[in-house]
Amino acid sequence: MTLTENEAPAAAEPVATEAVAAPQEVAAPQRSEDNRGRRPQRGGRSPRPRQGRERERSEFDQATLDVRRVARVMAGGRRFSFSVTVVIGDRKGRVGVGLGKGADTALAIDKAVRDARRHLITVPLKDGSIAHEISAKYASSTLTIMPSPGRGLVAGSAVRTVLEYAGIGNVVSKILTRTKNKLTIARATVEALKTLSA
Repeated sequence: MTLTENEAPAAAEPVATEAVAAPQEVAAPQRSEDNRGRRPQRGGRSPRPRQGRERERSEFDQATLDVRRVARVMAGGRRFSFSVTVVIGDRKGRVGVGLGKGADTALAIDKAVRDARRHLITVPLKDGSIAHEISAKYASSTLTIMPSPGRGLVAGSAVRTVLEYAGIGNVVSKILTRTKNKLTIARATVEALKTLSA
């Protein structure tokens, strides 16, 4: 079988091949020794080591006399908060009673302690007792406190706490009214102690 000129097989044309460059490896950013294993910080602030802060010990001891849950009637219903009565004193003649209100007891106690610091009084002591008999009335509370050498602290309710934190011993106290309100009893005790310094 013979091929004519027109039927002669065409010479293979060279195929143009483009040189495909091999993908270049992108070098990973070098991690410094101190940042290894840590997530990058936002905002450009370097992490600071936490320093353990120790709270200063206050010069006053404190006692919580009363914690009450109180309600305020609003348009949408009742709103509850806590009312706390606190006594602070250094047991060397300085004592104060404070009242604080807040959404939780911790906040209310902080406010009560600040209030008690603002209302500190200094009681003149005589051999760990008081010089003479005193009495006072505050709101619905009336009480009397008498020196009684050698008997120790004979008192009840909030009177005992206030006298104890003031550093007063060897006294006998008597609450002359029927009230059980610890705030008014504590404030009546403070009013009675104020008459000593007058």
